[in-house]
Amino acid sequence: MSQSMRLAALALLVALLFGGSLACGKAVVPWSAWFSGDPRWWIVAELRLPRAVLALSLGAVLGLSGAVLQGYLRNPLADPGVVGISAAAALGAVVAIVFASASGVGVFAAAILAAGGAMALLAALTWRSDSTVTFVLAGTVLASLAGALTAFTISVAPNPYAVAEAMDWLMGALTDRSWPDVALALPPMALGALLLALTGRSLDALALGEPAARSLGVRLGAVRLLVVAGTGLAIGAGVAATGVIGFVGLIVPHLLRPVFGHRPGALLLPASLGGAALLLAGDSLVRLAPGAGEVRLGVAMALIGAPFFLWLLLRARHDAWH
Repeated sequence: MSQSMRLAALALLVALLFGGSLACGKAVVPWSAWFSGDPRWWIVAELRLPRAVLALSLGAVLGLSGAVLQGYLRNPLADPGVVGISAAAALGAVVAIVFASASGVGVFAAAILAAGGAMALLAALTWRSDSTVTFVLAGTVLASLAGALTAFTISVAPNPYAVAEAMDWLMGALTDRSWPDVALALPPMALGALLLALTGRSLDALALGEPAARSLGVRLGAVRLLVVAGTGLAIGAGVAATGVIGFVGLIVPHLLRPVFGHRPGALLLPASLGGAALLLAGDSLVRLAPGAGEVRLGVAMALIGAPFFLWLLLRARHDAWH
């Protein structure tokens, strides 16, 4: 099967999962009510459709950012959640919620700035190092610091209602998201995805090493700026809209490399489609779970992603020994 046919098959899977997301929910909306005057159509148009659009777009930027970070840092363990970028974005949003009583644009701006700052700090700490251990340690320190500051912010919050809102939001979910949330999230996510997509050819050159990339005319400073700005916009806006949903950017590139190859630039579009498919499927499954409420999507993805991350570490350790 050719590369274009594989991409077409992956895009078809995303389309099917998007349609399935519109059909999933506690309330049954028959097909006959979808395009008629039946009032139950409102459930699809106003509740499920914006949720599906957010799942598709957030999954796409998470998959894309994971593929870009793994290519840029030349490290297979890179992911916005694993290395603390999502945690930093959450810190910015929680500070805005708790101390500024912010909502909407204020939360988005705080999350985007915090995510961009975390990405810049991580790039500065690991740019000259090829060591996986150094990278994982830097990301772990960043994630731990952001998590500790988030917990401190919540513990000293003067408003108990803001604390409850922040705690609920931190678990990550697409529940009750509406068209205003989509309108706020999509522009910065789309701009961030565009900036990240522009790095494709440079990532291919960086796979040969920094000296080779410079000899091929790659401007490393410009690439770093694209990665920092793109990741900050895409992940910051995604976290502000849905809370922390991790591991998508770690899982998807690893699953798709055997199918689409190991060249970083060629993996960007498949990773975007794969991330969208994974998050659409995950969000549909949490809605179908038994019980009156929903399992939080962030919790469900962590239950999947944490064992996957452990398996990657064990495989890397096994390869190092052999």
